[in-house]
Order: sequence, then C-alpha cells, then structure tokens
Amino acid sequence: MEVDYLFQIDDNIVYPMHGVGIIKAIEEKEISGKKQQYYVIKMLIGNMQIMIPAGKISSSNIRPVTDIIALKHIINIFQHGESDRLLPWKQRYKVNADKIKTGKILECTEVVRDLLRMKKEKALNTSEKKMLDTAHKFLISELGLIKGITENQIKSFC
Repeated sequence: MEVDYLFQIDDNIVYPMHGVGIIKAIEEKEISGKKQQYYVIKMLIGNMQIMIPAGKISSSNIRPVTDIIALKHIINIFQHGESDRLLPWKQRYKVNADKIKTGKILECTEVVRDLLRMKKEKALNTSEKKMLDTAHKFLISELGLIKGITENQIKSFC
C-alpha cells in the first residue's frame, strides 16, 4: 500500500479545534480488520495523542504551522478590522465557532481580536470566555512555533 504523505515525522501541524501538534510517527495499523496508514500526532495543548488515517488527513483541515510572512497579516488583524458587535451573542458564538473550525490562523486571529475587544467593553458570558481562552491558547501556541519570533513579540500584540 503506497501512500503519498502530506506531512513527515517531526512536522509541526495545526489541527482545528485541537491546536498545535507534532507528527510523531506514521504507522500501519489494523483496526476493525482493515489495514491503514495512520499519522500519530502528539498535541501540545492537553497532552494528548491522536491517530488520523492518512486518507483522511486532507479532509480534516490539518495544515502546517504558519510562517513569519503571515505574521504581518496577523498583526494587521489585531490593529485594524471591524468587529460585528450587533449580532446577538448566540449568532456571534456560532460565527466564531465556525471560524475556529476552519483551522485558518487568520480566522482564529479575528475571533481572538473581536472577543478581546468585547471583553474590554463588557464582561463576556461563560461560553465566550471559554472560546476566547481556547482560541487565544491555539493562536499563541502556533505563533510560538514560528521561527524568528520571540515570546515578548507575541505578547506585544496578542
């Protein structure tokens, strides 16, 4: 069985709704009588290990960690851009959850920016507090893996 691997062992990846991880192995496993290749991923947040069939890696929205070039866009999102403050909180929560599920760093950055802005104006409800905390952890953990950026630089805008 030949598989065209999208990722290699020791690659840093982002798994939507789970955060940053590292590909630890690519193994053949037999599960329910079916042999498949699996990516074994060690997640950095929550200290968990997951296995994803190689054939499902594309549809899972797993992507490589962003690079220093995207950092300008991330900083721009924090400094500029409008938040939609008119949405009722339930609609806002769904929109933000959908953005996080995409796994795209720019979408996650918008969620963090908008919720941080709202938090300055009024207290967030419990669901939005948790969402902000989770999205913020995802964002910081990914930014921390970008070569050429320090923790102090991350804290200066995030």
